[in-house]
Amino acid sequence: MDDYPIKLGPILFTMVDPNPGFEVAYNRWYERDHFYAGCMIGPWLFAGARWVAPRRLKDLRFPADSPFAQPLDAGSYLSIYWELEGKGEEHGAWSGPQVWWLYSNNRGFNDRTHAHTGLYDLAAVSYADDDGVPIELALDHRYVGLGVVVVEPVDGVSTDELSAWLAKEALPGLLARDGVDNAASFTAKPMPKPDAGRSSPMSLGTDGGRPDRLLQLCFLEKEPTEVWDAFRAYGQAVDAGGVGRLTFAAPFLPTDVGTDKYTDEL
Repeated sequence: MDDYPIKLGPILFTMVDPNPGFEVAYNRWYERDHFYAGCMIGPWLFAGARWVAPRRLKDLRFPADSPFAQPLDAGSYLSIYWELEGKGEEHGAWSGPQVWWLYSNNRGFNDRTHAHTGLYDLAAVSYADDDGVPIELALDHRYVGLGVVVVEPVDGVSTDELSAWLAKEALPGLLARDGVDNAASFTAKPMPKPDAGRSSPMSLGTDGGRPDRLLQLCFLEKEPTEVWDAFRAYGQAVDAGGVGRLTFAAPFLPTDVGTDKYTDEL
């Protein structure tokens, strides 16, 4: 691929459930206010997208016991944001005070529960096509689906060693499946230390499991149910390889922006 100066750096990954009875209100608040006021107007964010897991997709998640989502079906909505490489600190200095300002001005939403919210750094990207959609454009490409996978290294294996093994031994099989376009791997970043200007007004959910885990975002050109058997095979390959353990796999659809589609299917 050609080399351009817009490079993906840190990302924000936030998986949330509206409380029962507040599905429509949450969806509207998030996409009509918070998506922009809490994130996109901030410095150095260059892309963002929202995803949703209707019940039929939640039922496809595995394995049954996961440190990433507790219970396994927690997290109906997923928002992902791309930050420019090297600019994470500047964005972080803005985001904490901004969230507190929004809540203090009655622009928060308390009737929601975080399943997992975290900051991650890009580690590697594997593509099905050498000239495919660059990861920097993935949130704007309007993919048909998304597969979220979390893999933890076994004791004695480093995150870098796990990432290299996955790229060589396991991801080629997943990417060989028609419809699986790419797989971006991310390492967990420490969340800001709690203080009045940087912490969240509410709990952010699970810690995600081992701090040396890899979060993988797999962008799909087909509806997730059409390719989910490839993710199960990928999970089996990871678990059998002796270097890592798959701890979470979940399919999502893009939200239908401006509508309340899927709010009655969670």
